[in-house]
Amino acid sequence: MFKKGLILICTVILSLVSAGCNEEEPIKEEVIQHNWKESSLFESGSYTMIGEEGRLGFLYNDSEVDRFYPNKTQKYMWHFWGNEDELIGDIEVLGTHENSNEEIIVVPRKENTFLSPNNGADQHSPTNMMLPKSGMWKLDAYIGDRLFGSVYVKVHEK
Repeated sequence: MFKKGLILICTVILSLVSAGCNEEEPIKEEVIQHNWKESSLFESGSYTMIGEEGRLGFLYNDSEVDRFYPNKTQKYMWHFWGNEDELIGDIEVLGTHENSNEEIIVVPRKENTFLSPNNGADQHSPTNMMLPKSGMWKLDAYIGDRLFGSVYVKVHEK
């Protein structure tokens, strides 16, 4: 009688364990969370900019007019500080959303053939930028093939 009870208990336990192993877990979508925060605002000349003071930034004062909204193209004037060697080369800006590792082209590579100071910066470049969805974005600015710096911006809900 003891053996039959022990066999019954073992059978029940094995059935429960194998049933638990056979249940499929739902597939979870991987969410990449970078701990990004919006870059600081700073003053240069008579303008407010977002970025890294003394290195790079663009005209932006976090007003409704300047804010990023999904799929809305706006003009932004980039400014760069550095020595002449650093500032020679084509300009390109790539963007990465906080929940992705995929880069998109925000400002296509454009020829930058002259140094032109503006608003206290050593060089400037007018651009049109559009980001496709809300959330935090990292904008990597390249001059030539070198990363010059990054600016973090928030794209607001409409």
